Amino acid sequence: MVVTNINALDFNKIYSYADYINWKFKERLELIKGRIFKMSPAPSRVHQEVSSTLHGFLWSYFKDNSCKLYSAPFDVRLYDAKKSSKSDKDIFTVVQPDLCVICDKSKLDSRGAIGAPDLIIEILSPGNTEKEMKYKYELYEEVGVKEYWIVEPNGKTVFRYVLQEGIYIGLAPLIKTDILTTKLFTDLKINLEEVFDFDE
Repeated sequence: MVVTNINALDFNKIYSYADYINWKFKERLELIKGRIFKMSPAPSRVHQEVSSTLHGFLWSYFKDNSCKLYSAPFDVRLYDAKKSSKSDKDIFTVVQPDLCVICDKSKLDSRGAIGAPDLIIEILSPGNTEKEMKYKYELYEEVGVKEYWIVEPNGKTVFRYVLQEGIYIGLAPLIKTDILTTKLFTDLKINLEEVFDFDE
């Protein structure tokens, strides 16, 4: 059933991707294990600047690479690996990472991606810190996202987590004067002074 008003949703109910694709309203939502999480209606200016600069570095690196870069809004459907079904009604998690990199092209389809990206980058904004630091951290670890970056514009800091034997290992936090590197793409280098060069 098509839903055109967000107020028609029951925020205490568990929904699947089959429900999600029938929501036709302007508000953006994510599903994490069937629970609805509202997204910011419009990212802040600083969020946009940080995202754009990171996208620029990453686009330059990946433009001739077999791995593909995507930015929000881009639906990533995540499923329970213990279940064989990947049907819409059996998927209860749909997220829209700020940026993600997917190397396995079989995970891509006309609606976005199905399965864990290799790298996910989330940029903190007022109101989403708990979701990115706790719920998504746990989710991305569980589904096998190989590397997860949390970018904190206010503190001009980047937190990196690398998956090792199914558990995230936190690397040393990086600050504005550091060069951001990644375990996955060893020759990728991002100058954080440029990423965090914005007027507050």
